[in-house]
Amino acid sequence: MADFDLSFLAKPVALLPITKHKRSLQYAVETYPVVVIVGETGSGKTTQLPQYLDEAGWTSDGKMIAVTQPRRVAATNIANRVAAEMRCQIGEDVGYSIRFEEAVSAKTRIKFLTDGMLLREALLDPLLSKYSVIMIDEAHERSLSSDILLGLLKKIQKQRPELKIIVSSATIEADKIAQFFEDDNLENDNPSCKIVALPGRSYPVDVHYLEKAAEDYVTTAVETAITIHKEEAQGDILIFLTGRDEIQKALELLTDYSRTILPSQQALQPMPLYAGLDQSSQMYIFSPAAENTRKVILSTNVAEASVTIEGIVYVVDCGFVKLRSYNPLTNIETLTRVPVSQASATQRAGRAGRTKAGKCYRLYTSPVFQSLPRTTSPEIQRTNLAPTILQVKALGIDNVAQFPYLTPPPAKLMARGLETLYSLGALDEYAKLTKPLGTRMAELAVPPMLAKALLASTTPHFNCVNEVLTIAAMCSLQSAGNTGGIWFDYEGQRKAMELSRRKFAAEEGDHLTYLNVFQAFVGQGKRDQRWCQQHYLNHKALSRAVSIRAQLRRYLERFGYRIPDLDTGSAQQKQHETASTDVTTRILRCLTSGYFMNVARMNPMDGTFRPLSASKQNSITMHAHPTSLMFNRKAEYVLFHELLETGEKVYIKDISKIEKSWITELGGSYYQVKERRG
Repeated sequence: MADFDLSFLAKPVALLPITKHKRSLQYAVETYPVVVIVGETGSGKTTQLPQYLDEAGWTSDGKMIAVTQPRRVAATNIANRVAAEMRCQIGEDVGYSIRFEEAVSAKTRIKFLTDGMLLREALLDPLLSKYSVIMIDEAHERSLSSDILLGLLKKIQKQRPELKIIVSSATIEADKIAQFFEDDNLENDNPSCKIVALPGRSYPVDVHYLEKAAEDYVTTAVETAITIHKEEAQGDILIFLTGRDEIQKALELLTDYSRTILPSQQALQPMPLYAGLDQSSQMYIFSPAAENTRKVILSTNVAEASVTIEGIVYVVDCGFVKLRSYNPLTNIETLTRVPVSQASATQRAGRAGRTKAGKCYRLYTSPVFQSLPRTTSPEIQRTNLAPTILQVKALGIDNVAQFPYLTPPPAKLMARGLETLYSLGALDEYAKLTKPLGTRMAELAVPPMLAKALLASTTPHFNCVNEVLTIAAMCSLQSAGNTGGIWFDYEGQRKAMELSRRKFAAEEGDHLTYLNVFQAFVGQGKRDQRWCQQHYLNHKALSRAVSIRAQLRRYLERFGYRIPDLDTGSAQQKQHETASTDVTTRILRCLTSGYFMNVARMNPMDGTFRPLSASKQNSITMHAHPTSLMFNRKAEYVLFHELLETGEKVYIKDISKIEKSWITELGGSYYQVKERRG
C-alpha cells in the first residue's frame, strides 16, 4: 500500500452542516434501531458520522463501525479522507476493503467497504458480529448489493437487536426505506426507525440547456469546457461522460487544446476519474489545482455522489450513463448507454454549488429533461440474479422468493438465475445448494461461470489449475477495469503496439494470449518496467493481476486444494509449453465447462456472431471487439467472457475458439441437440 500526502484533505470540519447536528445524531443512533439520514452531498454525513459514533463509544470492546459504498472509488477515497482527518495511516484506525484489495488491521475501528464486500463477510460471519453499527451509504442508488444487504440486515437485527443500522439516502427513497424497516413493527407503539434530515452545503446553480440535442456529446462537452475556460471566472470544471473510452477521447481533445494556450493564459489541466483508475491517480483528483491552472475532471457517474471534489464550479452533463441490463431470454448481460434519470441529473448539477454559486450545462434540451424518468430503476430489476441467488443461499436463506427485498425482482429474472445455477451444478433439482461445488462457488470472489471453471481446473480431468488461475486473474482485471486494461495504446503508435502484441498472440484467442502475457511478465517484466514499456504493457495492471491471482489461489488452498508453485521459466519456454496441444485443449475445455452458456457461432458470410443460448426470435447479432485477437479472424464456435453494447453494435470481448463437440459434452442438459432430417 503506497503512502500518499493527504494533508490537503485534512481540513477543518467546523463549517460542515452536520457539525451542529452532532449530539442529535448520536442520540438518534442510541435511541432507535434504524436511522435513515436524508443528507445532501456536502453535508459531511459520510466522513463525520462514523467519527461521531467512534467518539461516543460504539467501537469499544473491539467492535467496529462499517460504512458501505456502492463503488470502489468512493470506499477508498473516503477512507483516505477520514484517516487524514483522524491523523492516522490508512489501515490503522481507519481502513477499507474492496474486491481483491484491503487495508485493515487489528487496530481498525472504522471500516469503509463496498456493499458487496460486506455481503461476502456475512458468508463467514452470518450475524456480522464484529460490527456494532453498520451504515449503508447512498442507498437511493439502489445497487443490487445494497438492496440485498438491507434485507439481510433486517433479518440480522431480529437476532442482534443491539446492532444499529444507519441508512443514508436521498429524499426520494427515504420514506420507502423507513417503511421497509417498520413493516415488522406495526403493532409496536414505539417506532423502530427515525428519519433525520441534514441540510447540504450548497449554493445556487444556474442550469443551462441546449436549444437542440448534441449530435456528438463528447465533442460538444469539450467545446463547452473550452468556452467556459475562455469566458467564465475561476473555478474547476467537471464533465460527466459514460465510460473510459469517451473519457480518453475527451482527454486527447482537451490535451491538444491545452497545447495551444498562450503562456500568459491560465493553464488547463485535464484529469480522468473512473472506477478502474489506480489509487494514486484517484487521489490526484482531490488535490488543489496548481497556481494559475484550471482543472477539468472527466468522470463517469462515480463523481455523482459520495465523493466530494472541492473547487468544482462548472458542471457539464452529457445526459447519459452506462447501466447493466440483463435479458433473461438471451441470457446476455449488456452494459448499455441510457439517458440519466432526473434524480441523477439533479445530483450532477449539485456538484457545481459546493463552494460558491455555480453553473451546470446540460447537453440536452429542457423538454428532454422533463421526459426523463424520475429515478434510476433498481439494479435488482434489470440484472442477472444468478450471483445474488448463489450468495443468498450460501447465507443460509434457502427460500430466496421469501427474502425481504426492498423491491422484489421480476419472476423471469429469478427463474433464469435459478436455471443458470442449476446448469452450472451449483444447485440440485430441489434448488438446494450443492456441496461442495455450490458452496465453494459462492465463496470465490468471482462470477459463477468463472468460479465453476476455476474449480473444474483443479480436477484430474482438466489438470490446469495454474493456467486457469492466471486466466481468471487477467479476466477479473479486465472486467473490473482496475487500471485500464493490460495494453497501453499510445497515440500515433498503434501499428507498433499491434506488432508487439502479436509476439504474445495465441492462435486460439484471447485467453491463451493473456496467459502468455502474464507468464512473460512474471519472468521478465515484473522487475523491469522498461520491458513493459517496450512491449506496450501496463506494469501497474499486470502487477495487480499477480495480486489477484495470489488471492484466488488462497481461496482454493482454503478449500484444501494443493496448488503447485508457478514456474517462472523463460517466456519463450513458457509460451512453447502453452502452445502444447494437450495443455491448450485442457485449458479451453475447462473454460467451456464454466462458460458454455456464453457460446456463439460465427456467420461465415460477414464474421458476426449469434449466441447459441438464444432462440431465433430473441437472438442478437454480436461483433468481436476490435481489441480482441479474434477480431477479423475465422472461428466456427467461440466462448466469450464479456459483452458490451454501444449505440450501434453489441461487442463480445475475451474470446477463444472452441470445438462444437465440447459444447454439448460440457454443457450438460443446457443445450438440446437437434438431428437434421434428410
